Amino acid sequence: MIVYDLICAHQHRFEGWFDSAEDYARQRDETMIRCPICDDAAIARRPSANIQVAHAAAPAEERKEIAVASGDGNALKLVRRLIAETENVGRAFPEEARKIHYDEAPKRGIRGQATHEEAEELRDEGIDFLSLPNALTRDLN
Repeated sequence: MIVYDLICAHQHRFEGWFDSAEDYARQRDETMIRCPICDDAAIARRPSANIQVAHAAAPAEERKEIAVASGDGNALKLVRRLIAETENVGRAFPEEARKIHYDEAPKRGIRGQATHEEAEELRDEGIDFLSLPNALTRDLN
């Protein structure tokens, strides 16, 4: 497994895990790698400051917790659970996010679509949200 520090054209930095350098190149060339903040597919590698250091074996109980926390698919399971527990408001996302932010609607988890311009306006207003790739946000029911 290879971990790369990545950056999109909008300067959002994130981390990617790949089976090999060839796997990274293939996914990048097929625009399978997208920025988790803005969904941009123009991705580049950045120098990494990560240093591999060997550690003594952890006690059995600690190893169990580490395995649970870093097991394959846990992040994807978490994202899917969050999606399943939010209301899909579709194209009304910017309007609903504003209503919730300004206490004009009940606080609740929502998801939907916004253009890049709408997303920037929400950020400018101090409204926090997370952009996810379309493949992760489809209805799971």
